[in-house]
This record gives sequence, C-alpha cells and structure tokens, in this order.
Amino acid sequence: MGHLAPRSAAAQVQAAAALDQFDVAVVQHEFGIYGGADGDEVLSVLDRLTVPAIVVLHTVLTAPTTHQRDVLESVAGSAHAVVTMTMTARTRLLEHYDVDAAKVVVIPHGAITPTEVGARLPRLGPPTLLTWGLLGPGKGIESVIDVLPDLRRLDPGLRYRIVGQTHPRVLERDGETYRTALTVRAAARGVGDMVAFDANYLDVASLRRVVARADVVVLPYESREQVTSGVLIEAVAAGKPVVATAFPHAVELLRDGAGLVVPHGDRRALAHALTRVLVEPGLAASIADRSRRVTPELRWSSVAARYRDLAATLVGATSAAVA
Repeated sequence: MGHLAPRSAAAQVQAAAALDQFDVAVVQHEFGIYGGADGDEVLSVLDRLTVPAIVVLHTVLTAPTTHQRDVLESVAGSAHAVVTMTMTARTRLLEHYDVDAAKVVVIPHGAITPTEVGARLPRLGPPTLLTWGLLGPGKGIESVIDVLPDLRRLDPGLRYRIVGQTHPRVLERDGETYRTALTVRAAARGVGDMVAFDANYLDVASLRRVVARADVVVLPYESREQVTSGVLIEAVAAGKPVVATAFPHAVELLRDGAGLVVPHGDRRALAHALTRVLVEPGLAASIADRSRRVTPELRWSSVAARYRDLAATLVGATSAAVA
C-alpha cells in the first residue's frame, strides 16, 4: 500500500517502483486525482514503469483545453493499452485525440449484482425515488426537487431519498452548504416532507438494501460529458427502473429499454418519465427484463476476466519482444 503525494518527485519514483513489482500496472485516469496541472504528474509515474501499463479513462472531454489534450494524449502514448468503459468514450477519444486506435479497448464498468436482477424487497412505505452517490453541485438534484410538486398527486407519501456523503472536495471547500441549500429549496417548493437525506457511509450490503427498496433510480446529472457512471451501472445491474438525463453513458446503456432518458433541463419530460415508471402497468417489469439482458457482461466477475485476458496478452507480447 502506498500514497502518491502531489508535488513529490520521490513519491512518483516510489509509486513506479511499487507498480513494477507486478506483471501489469493498471492506472485509473481522471484529470483531478493526480498532482500537477490537469493531473500531469501521473506522466512521470507512467514514464518510469518497466511493466506493461493499462490505463483506464474515466473522462474523455470533447472540448478539452490544450493542456488537457496534451496530458491525455501523453497518458495514452505511455500506455500499452487504453480502456474506455463505453463505446461513446472510445469514439470520442479517437475523434478528438491523437491516440493509436489499436491500443483502445472497451471494457464496461463493473457492478456488484444481486442474486436475482430486478428482485424487490417488500415496500416498507410509500413509493421511493432514489439518487445516490457523492453529493455535490452538478448532480441535478435540484431538478428532481422542482418536479416533486407535480408528483405529489400520484401518492401523497411519495419520498425522494438522496443517499451519499458530500464529495470530499466540496466538503473541504464549502462544508455542507450545498446540502443545506437543497433542504432550503425543498422547503421553498413545499416538498420538504418528501425529501430525505442520508449522509452516512453505507457498506455494500446496506447500499444494496437501499437500492432494492427503491421504485425508481433518478440520475438527473447536468453534465453532457459524462461517459462513465458507476451508479448507472449498479442501478441497471440491480434491475431498477432508471430515469436519467441524456448524459452520454445513459444514452448508450439505456437505449434498448433498460431505462428512460430525458433531455437536460426539461422539467416536463422528467416529471412525465417519473410518472410513467410509477403508474404505467408493466413498465417497471419491462425495464427489469431489459436489464437482465445486459447484466451478465456488467458483473465484476465478467469485467475482471476481460482485464485478465488483456493483461495476459500484454505480458505475452512483452515477453515475445524481449525474447
């Protein structure tokens, strides 16, 4: 176990040495998780590796800054294989960046799937909408709060659960100001009684129970760039009806009926989609059926097998080149 401290050349050397103890290094890439401008300090780690490197891209921007483009192209250039988690991300990468297409492989984000996809625990109360994940601006939770007055007529007890801790960077910068603002917004809309926050850390078992009891998972993300969403994968793998804004990963994964996609900023469409899932006979069951068809390839066991095969290919190619 090691820690890659920002702005530390010694830490970069130590990180590369630690990764070199294995047959293959897998490096998760996101602009904001490494030190330096746009996380460019990761390049010094990649450049020092002697074992094959698989780089997994979590973000592929269509309009990067010049430096972001340079960093991503350099990261891809240093890697022996580049993994995107959606076809959309692969297409964007090859259209907007100078990257060797032969290196790019699509392997989906994995999910911890329940024994039975679409299984539902007995309802303990009124219908429940659920959004979960690290809390912070950009998740679009405001838009769901704003349509709750339109949904109250469906069931006076309808509940919108917002589960997740505040994002560490948001918490460091602003404390719980954002969560408080959402509470104030709900009260101003007259739906304070319909919104429930859970800011506790939930282990896997607890989170699975929360998801299993939800009637609809709502992903109202504001981003039009999000090509990977672990929450979306987990919701689909659980067979939950999903209503999502048209961020790229949702458009790709839900296009065959595993959920409903609505335009960004369209309050009427969001309210209509949520209403459909809650009251339209057979729709939730149809969505669960569609989810069953895609879930096998999303299981972590399937995803891990694909990484294992990719790693074996890279190790074999490296051994052949040395010989």
